[in-house]
Amino acid sequence: MKKLENKVALITGASKGIGAAIAKQFAAEGAKVVVNYASSKEGADRVVKEITDTGGTAIAVQGDVSSEAEVTRLFEETRRAFGTLDILVNNAGIYQYEPIEEVSAKTFHDQFNINVLGSILAIQSSLKLFGDKGGNIINISSEAGKTPLPTGSVYSATKAALDAITISLSKEFSGKNIRINSILPGVVETEGSRSAGFIGSEAETKFVANTPLGRTGQPDDIAKVAVFLASDDSAWITGEKISVSGGIYGL
Repeated sequence: MKKLENKVALITGASKGIGAAIAKQFAAEGAKVVVNYASSKEGADRVVKEITDTGGTAIAVQGDVSSEAEVTRLFEETRRAFGTLDILVNNAGIYQYEPIEEVSAKTFHDQFNINVLGSILAIQSSLKLFGDKGGNIINISSEAGKTPLPTGSVYSATKAALDAITISLSKEFSGKNIRINSILPGVVETEGSRSAGFIGSEAETKFVANTPLGRTGQPDDIAKVAVFLASDDSAWITGEKISVSGGIYGL
């Protein structure tokens, strides 16, 4: 039997990168998947097609997680399509690296509204669909939350906040059969890191040199751990921050 057979999973920000990899891995393990996206309908539709072409079940649903109304609609469409929810993956996120002198109210709120508030709104809505049977929440955080980089003060703060939410809610959910954990990726090759010019740069070479396993991560490296946390293999794990970073040190 597949590890996520008969489960319904919603992954925010799943039109590309880590989110897309998680959606496809979940579907391969038998889950029915909601592929959320904010603006890239083409990307989300591509992920859904890859899943359905291999016999899986998936739908794409647009929704900006920083908007309470859109999150409500996202979960209502999930309910209409599948009737329930078992797994929520808070993957949607943005980052802005800039010197502290250049941080603006807009860049601050943009990052906190999506990375932190968006996760809270999604968790609130997920509880209604989990119901008495309980559920499973996975927050996609970052190594930057515990080892911030220069010019990344605001982004790192959002991920540290997300990890604090994970730990706090693991205790708040006591007795409700709801598990919640954080995955902390290291440096991962995604569309975003490629378009930013990081992949192939001197900075990437430096990071790899500080990574015991000697390479940049791939989205599937994160997705495989997400499958573990979403499955009964991790049934006695909650409130944890799990680094998936190749052992990187000295960020």
